[in-house]
Formats: sequence, structure tokens, C-alpha cells
Amino acid sequence: MHLIQKYNVPGPRYTSYPTVPFWDETTFSETAWIRNLHRAFAVSNGKTGISLYIHLPYCESLCTFCGCNKRITKNHSVEAPYIDALLAEWNIYCDLLPEKPCIAELHLGGGTPSFFTPDELKRLLTGIFNQATPTELPDYGWEGHPNNTTREHLQILYDFGFRRVSFGIQDYDPAVQKAIHRIQPVENVKRVTDWAREIGYTSISHDLVFGLPFQTTNSIIDMIYQTLIFRPDRIAFYSYAHVPWIKGNGQRGFRDEDLPSGEEKRILYETGRALLEEGGYIEIGMDHFARPHDSLYKAMEAGTLHRNFMGYTTAQTQVLIGLGASSIGDVWTAFAQNEKDVDLYMNRVLAGELPLLRGHVLDDQDQFLRRQILNIMCKGKTNWHLGNWSKREWEALETRLEAFWLDGLIDYTAEGLQVRAEGRPFLRNICMAFDERLNYANPQTRLFSQTV
Repeated sequence: MHLIQKYNVPGPRYTSYPTVPFWDETTFSETAWIRNLHRAFAVSNGKTGISLYIHLPYCESLCTFCGCNKRITKNHSVEAPYIDALLAEWNIYCDLLPEKPCIAELHLGGGTPSFFTPDELKRLLTGIFNQATPTELPDYGWEGHPNNTTREHLQILYDFGFRRVSFGIQDYDPAVQKAIHRIQPVENVKRVTDWAREIGYTSISHDLVFGLPFQTTNSIIDMIYQTLIFRPDRIAFYSYAHVPWIKGNGQRGFRDEDLPSGEEKRILYETGRALLEEGGYIEIGMDHFARPHDSLYKAMEAGTLHRNFMGYTTAQTQVLIGLGASSIGDVWTAFAQNEKDVDLYMNRVLAGELPLLRGHVLDDQDQFLRRQILNIMCKGKTNWHLGNWSKREWEALETRLEAFWLDGLIDYTAEGLQVRAEGRPFLRNICMAFDERLNYANPQTRLFSQTV
């Protein structure tokens, strides 16, 4: 437990490098974003295709564990105008591109995508594919709420090529559900899981969270046993990220003392992981598990596992376009985030503008360090070349890594380092040793959730 006490510090989840708080906006502009997009699109579209993330921010009720960008409403008249805005933004991008995009990866996230009616989702995807084509083996997924996902939702998205669906479960314990304001009967989870299998989805994921208020070892055991009954193809077993200071966050529905401590939280994870591994699941990267037939496991075995703003993905494209309020695009050498406020986003798009809020253009060192961090997050190892660091930077990296080596969490190889099994719970901490922007900034205010 001394390692948990030692390494339980605020740290990024590394869906990007540099992480958003350390983007240098002085080097970013819409012109720079479009220039980098064109360069990456020329490489990616004809070879691997591109990725597309669409953010659907609406939810009918506030889940108090959620740190996502969302808008709470029961007024479903908001659906059509928002879909109009998404299609307008897509049209802007398609007008900028030299040829029709080929979509290899597509993900609908939220918010709650199943807040939208099947007909509105059909209108959205029809508009998307009127100006694009799927690649030969596309990987399309979406997120559904067990309480409001219908068979029609599942069928319409399946007809557009979606074969993955993730259902947000979080926890089955009534006390935990009440605390996080996420009440959903197990019968609802069974119903949507059965429907997805009957329709033909090949990868069904259940999203679980550990570290929530009032969770105990017994409740985690019960949650995992219930999950094993359903046998989802993938399981995301996420660490609850407690960031109540972020504006618009709903994480104020319970007290800090209702949360498990760092040591208790680690026990919850180790308990869940052991049961999942006994049940035939293999740990993938950080917080993810899959059965051996699933494409996520196969990507890990093939060395093609990738991590970006959509989380872990099975392949890397050079272009990720983000549509919708707060969405982030990634063209490897640049990032761009949309307006987070839904109304500002819609107003700008409908005025014919790219609704960019901020971004970052990666320099050569950023790109090099990004590869190191991706390797650690996806492969548990990395290779390096000393020439990419100055003497001062190299000595600083050695100093930051020394504690991990002394604690038996990493091994050095001739080319770089390998994370040991004991070090897997501390992947985020190990990546932080490579994060020059974080280390040089040495922030004194809270930016990230705890790493444990």
C-alpha cells in the first residue's frame, strides 16, 4: 500500500499529448488547423481512411459521477436543431477536403446518444454518408443508456454498419446508484444486451466504474459476478475521476468522505480485475478488458492498439475529425477543440464557421514524446533514442524514472523501458515522467483527477 500512497497524485489520462491544459494556443489558428488537416488527410484517406467522433451532449437527468460535457433537458425539441448543426459542420469539413472522405472509425458519444430518436440518428448518419463512404472493414461504435435504448436504435445503427455498442452500467448496487443519480434495473441491462446480440452486434461492452461513493469490496464482487452472467465482449472498468472543481460538473451530489480512499479504491480495482481474469477477460492497456475473440484484444496482440480522444481504438488513422460541442479533432501534428457551450457551437456552425475554441500545433519534440507515451499506454513499453533529448532533458527524465525502477515497476532494456506487471496500475504515473510540458509547468492548481 505504500506505493499507492506514494503515487496517488493528480495526473492526466493521456488521451493526448500534450494534454489539453498545456496546449500552446499562441501557435494555433484556424489556418494552421486546416493546413495540418490537409497534410494528414492526404496521407490517411486513401490508405487507412479517417476517424470521426460525433458528440451528442443531451441527457434527461444528471449523473453525479459524470465529468463529460453535457446539457440536461427533457425537452426533445432540441434534437432536430442540434442534428442540423452537426450536418452543417460536416458540410464545412467536406467542402475543405480535396476528395470524399473514407470513414474507417466512427463513434457516437455523449452525453447520451440514445437521448435522440432513432429517426434523428438515421437523419444524422444519412447526411454523414451522403458525403462519405465506409472503408472495407469499418469499426463503428456508439454509447447507449440501458434505460432508453430501444431495439429500433440498435437496428438502425446496425444497418449503418455499427457493430460495437457500449452500455453505461457503472454499478448495480442500489446505494451507489442513488448516490450517483443513475438508477437502472438489471432487467434493462439484460434487455438491451440481448437485443444487441440478436441483431448481430459483434462487440458489446459494459462500462463499469470503481471508486464511486459507498462502493465496497462486496458490491464490486456482486457487480462483476452480475457482469459475468451477461458475458459482454469488452468491459471498461474505469477509475472514477473526481474533478468537482471543473465548471459545469455535476460531481457535488455526495461528500468527499463518501468516496473510498486511495488504498480502498485500489483494493476495489484489484478485486474486480482478479474476478474478470478468472472469468476469461484479458486486461488491455489501462481500465479495459476484453475476451480473446474481440478486436480490441486482437489489436493488442498485433501491436496496433491506439489511444486517442475516443479512448482505446483498434487502429490508428492520421485524421480524427470531431463534430459537435466540445469535440476534439486530432491530425497527429495538431489538435483542435470545438466550442464547449452548445448554443455558441450551434450559432457559429450555422453561421458557416468552423466552431473552434482552442487548439495546439505539435512541434517535433511534442510528436516524439507523444509516441513514447502512446507506446507506454498501449504496449506497456517504449523505445527511445538519446538524440531526441538535450543533456538536461535526458538527466531530468532519468531522475523522474529512477523511483519507478527502484520500486520494481519498470525494467530498462537496451532500447528503452518495459513496464512490469507490478507497474501496470501506475501507467499514468510512468507517462508523467515523459511529460515535459507538465513537469516544466509544475502546476500548483488542481487540473486532473488522482491517478489511483
